[in-house]
Amino acid sequence: MIKTGDKIPSMKLMVVTADGPREADTAELLGHGKVVLFAVPGAFTPTCSAKHLPGFVKHAADFRAKGVGRIVCLAVNDAYVMAAWGRDQKVGDAVVMLADGAASFTRALGLELDLAARGMGVRSQRFALVLEDGVVTHLAVEEPGGFDVSRAEAVLEAL
Repeated sequence: MIKTGDKIPSMKLMVVTADGPREADTAELLGHGKVVLFAVPGAFTPTCSAKHLPGFVKHAADFRAKGVGRIVCLAVNDAYVMAAWGRDQKVGDAVVMLADGAASFTRALGLELDLAARGMGVRSQRFALVLEDGVVTHLAVEEPGGFDVSRAEAVLEAL
């Protein structure tokens, strides 16, 4: 599992843009300045839609005031699902929606979660991390079913 002091892996994923999905390199997207990356088990799922993503949208200005240049939401969903979820949640430009459709990035981080028994396949654990120039400076991984250490307010306190 990735840990504090590790460099973020570089790979190609799909990011949602105003012009539709486009390929993005994680080293480019996450590797410059201070970036907050948080991950959810799935778009449109209850806690993710009611609390996790909305918290980061609501506090986007607070993150910017603490020097965060980019907030990124990661889920093991395709780019079209992430785009629809971003529209549904009125994300605008507050949060970058990053699609890890094959869970390759999530696996590279060592933060995958097997939810096959629930019919969801491999997903991401719920977590948040802070990167400075591509290096992890803070990592908060939730216990199964938890929603405490990765919520926006907790990440703001850690900055």
